[in-house]
Amino acid sequence: MKKYLTAFAMTQSMFCSLPCPFHMWDEESRPYMLLFLPLVGLEIGVFWAVLSIWGHRIGLPDMIYGCAMCALPYLMTGFIHLDGFMDVADAIGSWRSTEKRRKILKDPHVGSFAVIGCVFLLITGFALFASSASSIPVMCFVMIPVMSRCCSSMAIGILPPMQTSQYAHMQTLSQRQRALLIGIVILCMIFGFIFMGRYGWTFVGEGIGYVLALRFSYKALGGMNGDISGFCLTISELCGIGVCVLI
Repeated sequence: MKKYLTAFAMTQSMFCSLPCPFHMWDEESRPYMLLFLPLVGLEIGVFWAVLSIWGHRIGLPDMIYGCAMCALPYLMTGFIHLDGFMDVADAIGSWRSTEKRRKILKDPHVGSFAVIGCVFLLITGFALFASSASSIPVMCFVMIPVMSRCCSSMAIGILPPMQTSQYAHMQTLSQRQRALLIGIVILCMIFGFIFMGRYGWTFVGEGIGYVLALRFSYKALGGMNGDISGFCLTISELCGIGVCVLI
């Protein structure tokens, strides 16, 4: 039990900007962090949903609502996933060899492709929220971050990592742990179709968005790492919101 509590505290501290009352770190608990990513997503989703409800009740103008809703997930994660998105966008946008792309991926400097990708990402997210201030069900905001982090946990735990990745020497997920994450993904989809009708397609679209982003980035960089996870997670959540608006 202690290793799971430690893994939760580690996940909370690393992937969420909310203060964690427990400051623990144990390398032996690192593999179990993947199991708690969806729980961190649930926390973020609840705050996202509360902001949406609050924005409607006080009558926030659509432009301000769109800005706030677009910014909240990045603020609550300390921009860690957006940082991964920018790193991958910079590496892939260079159109260099795989080896050169990996060097760019680890370069701490911000390149032009990272800035261009980030601008397009934020503009798109803002436009989607501002144009659909009252049409997206609240439960979509709760479940979208859960779904994206389940996908990230599975990708990190299953796909071969880059040798430079922090996950390179971490044990892979067990069959039981993979089954648990797959079960959460299936439950998200079932929940969506049963309780939200056509908005259940939100999670299908989100899953497809993650898979396509993962296929593209994994092939371009020749391995899995945390930056690719952030890249795919960010795109998948945008896809989920996009499906909500379109349907």
